[in-house]
Amino acid sequence: MKTTHYKLPTDMKGKISSKTIYDTLKDQIHKDRFPAGSMLPAELTLAQKYLVSRPTIAKVYNQLQDEGLVLKTKGLGTVVTHQHANTNHTFGLLLPGAGESEIFSIINDQLLGRSETGSFNCLWEGATAGSAEIRESLIESCCESYINKRVDGIFFSPLERVPDADELNLKICEAIQEANIPLILIDRNIRISPDRRTFDVVSIDNFNAGSVMAKHLLDQGCEELHFFYRPDSASSIDLRISGVRDLVQKQGHSFTTNNLFCGNPEDLDFVKKMKITPGKTGIICANDSTAAVLMSSLDAQGVEISSDVLVCGYDDMKYSKHLKHSLTSLRQPCEEIANISIELMMRRLKDNSHIPITVNLSGEIVIRESSQFQR
Repeated sequence: MKTTHYKLPTDMKGKISSKTIYDTLKDQIHKDRFPAGSMLPAELTLAQKYLVSRPTIAKVYNQLQDEGLVLKTKGLGTVVTHQHANTNHTFGLLLPGAGESEIFSIINDQLLGRSETGSFNCLWEGATAGSAEIRESLIESCCESYINKRVDGIFFSPLERVPDADELNLKICEAIQEANIPLILIDRNIRISPDRRTFDVVSIDNFNAGSVMAKHLLDQGCEELHFFYRPDSASSIDLRISGVRDLVQKQGHSFTTNNLFCGNPEDLDFVKKMKITPGKTGIICANDSTAAVLMSSLDAQGVEISSDVLVCGYDDMKYSKHLKHSLTSLRQPCEEIANISIELMMRRLKDNSHIPITVNLSGEIVIRESSQFQR
């Protein structure tokens, strides 16, 4: 990204006030000396150069962020997001999962909220629904509408949980690519390697997410782990499974296809196929909704959560802590996913031929009753 060098004015005593720094930076941003997508100097670097404290620079950057001029991202720095009125952009939102999972609703709301700062506009034609089949029928028409309207970019969370999801996702991405519209994938790629396509992707580190949850259950005393997921799940689930397998095997335990269960958690006959050794078995579910239903099915069979088996999921849905057995889950940094997606979009607007970037963020495990044995 472009870096601009500059000199700040001082008072008669040679000291620089936070207001002077703020006014100067704001003026340079408005005059495009720091164009959208460029990085401001690191807080410590600027503080050392102008002999002020780091909190002084942090205060200035926070004020600029409050006004929608910059975005501070932990580990990445402070990027300018301000767009001049004559370069305002319009982005299309294709987040069909917002009808099923809270994480997409949060991401969707964050994108819409950021658009209110005036740096860009968002079109949201509501390609969301509780039913995967309905989302499938909506998503193609929404994509076609965005292309016809010549939006400046599209944020897309690939469809899952329908049999032909891979083919439809690929079709949508190729149509957007052929229209030369910048595309950012959110939460998942359309396929995992070696069939992975070249698009920018922002998500949690799903391999690490699998390892983190597996380690937690092993630390709680589990000696055997299962992974439960529904048919036609997203490619991100394969990465979580890989993370689980890697960690379990490194700890000297077995994890084979016999530990993988792909089916309906409401199907009691299918659930009965899982081998459960009381006090020794842990089940990692692909998401909280799967875990909630599975725990109900296990309860119906007389299997006691926290006594016979431990269960955990992903996404930290609002209802997770209110279940009969509060659910341990991995919370995703949804707002940061949205913020970094915007950064990548701004980068791609400058040059849509950039090499694709994959950004993997860390989640946070929230430990509750369902993953702790009651001895």
